[in-house]
Amino acid sequence: MAMHDQDRTLRFERLYATARDPLARYLARRAAPDAVEDLFAEVMTTAWRRLADIPNGDELPWLYGTARRVLANHRRSSGRLGRLLERLAFIERGVDPGNPGASGADPALAAALGSLSAADAEVLRLWAWEELAPREIALVLGVTPNAVSIRLHRAKARLRARIEAGAGLEHAGGKAAGPAGHVSSVERTEAR
Repeated sequence: MAMHDQDRTLRFERLYATARDPLARYLARRAAPDAVEDLFAEVMTTAWRRLADIPNGDELPWLYGTARRVLANHRRSSGRLGRLLERLAFIERGVDPGNPGASGADPALAAALGSLSAADAEVLRLWAWEELAPREIALVLGVTPNAVSIRLHRAKARLRARIEAGAGLEHAGGKAAGPAGHVSSVERTEAR
């Protein structure tokens, strides 16, 4: 069923008003400040073109998924110079993705999050930063809610293990205490 022009315009205006702040925050956490407006415009252009495809009630997760793909395309096209400039922009804001402890947040948490795979870190960020439920994360990632629940559970466990391994390092002088008081290297502890 095709939307009339007026209905289409009204839906888009409501969508824009609802999505503006959350999407801007999402993009600002992942891109250089000077790219955020352009990326947001590209997401909204896609939303306008595909307005009939956006599920009612799940508009924001659909837009996060679109923003994720727009960011991936942006990163691919930016090349090495773009990544360097993006990192410099993060550093200027006090967030250095190459040095997770420099973010001003809990250094152990930042280091542990930085040591996770990109997939684990993204599912945790969508859950914690964007406050999405597994059903909504599933829409963003294009997988089933059950798969998200499993990935989220495993990512939380890996994050917890990395944080605990980091805390163990501080108490054991660079070595993590293993079972029964044995000291093992970080690599071996993390491989478990």
